[in-house]
Formats: sequence, structure tokens, C-alpha cells
Amino acid sequence: MTAFVPTVSPVCPDGGWAGPIGHRKEAVVSGDLTDFTEFVRASLPGLLRYGHALTGNPHDAADLVQSVLEKIGSRWGSVQRKTGDPLAYVRRSMANAHISRWRRFRRENLVAEVPESDAPASTDPFEHEPLWQALRELPPRQRAVIVLRYYEGLSEAEIADSLGVSPGTVKSQASKALTSLRGKLRQGEGSEGREVV
Repeated sequence: MTAFVPTVSPVCPDGGWAGPIGHRKEAVVSGDLTDFTEFVRASLPGLLRYGHALTGNPHDAADLVQSVLEKIGSRWGSVQRKTGDPLAYVRRSMANAHISRWRRFRRENLVAEVPESDAPASTDPFEHEPLWQALRELPPRQRAVIVLRYYEGLSEAEIADSLGVSPGTVKSQASKALTSLRGKLRQGEGSEGREVV
């Protein structure tokens, strides 16, 4: 699956998207959409990394980034005017969308029989990494804080601004997440027979 990258910015006369990306339409591209295109080109690699860390796999990350950018792209002018930092706004939107999706699908579905799987899905290269597995098991908000702090290198104030929470919440979520990660990694080392430091 490929991520949303507006290579051409197709626009209808009424300001909406004209169709699939890559199909050229003869239309005037407004300055706002040109700015959005540049924003996406500059930010996409970091947003995909952030999405990967949030969701746990590159496919869901691409879907998350695409859905958020589609929503924001349609109102890019107002996002720029109303927010001081569009990148922080996009990150917060991604975290919120991921948490909403997680809440919507976390319910268990009980079935009478286990369905047969056709073919094994392609494996994520980090799937069996203990740290990655422990990170994936964190609640969404804790995972978002850890990813923004240690993967993206943001300060506590920047994380608080990105997620729309207080700096105290960022500190408490980071503390809980690190305690949980340490515990899970120690359990993993103990179960493999290695000495825990």
C-alpha cells in the first residue's frame, strides 16, 4: 500500500479533490494546495515512521497517514491559519485517529470455529524484537509519548502540544511506559534463561 502523496494536486473547480492521485486534470492549483504538497513531501518520511511506531506495522501506518492527510488536505488553509505548527497538528490528529480506531476495534469477537488462514502474511522485520513487541503492547497514548520522545526526539512541551495534553500527563505517561517496558524486557530476558541485570 502506498501513502498519500499529492504529486499533482488535482483540484475541482469547487475546491475538492478531482480524483485519484496521478491523474492530471487541467485546473489551477491554489497556493494552499501547493503549500500542502510541499508540506507532505517534507514531512512524509517522519510521519510514516511515527505511524509505524504507533500502529506496529508499516501497512497500518500508511493507512493512518493517508487518512489523516486526506482529512487535513481538504482544509489545509484553515489548518495553517489556526495552528502555529501544522506538523504537531498532524501528529496529534494521527494519535487521535489511532486511539479512536483502537477503541473501535478492541472488542473481542467470539466465533464458534477458528477460520483457516490462506497464506502467512508477510512478516514485519521487527516482529520478534523484544523491545518492539513490548512497545506494541503499550496503550496507545503511552506508545505515542515514547515514540515522540525517544524516536522523534521531541521535548516534553512539544509532545504535550502535539498530543493536546499537559506536560504533567506527558511525564506520567512516559514514566508508566518506561516502567512497563523495563518489566516486559526483564521478563523476556528471564524466560530465555539470561541473567537479568
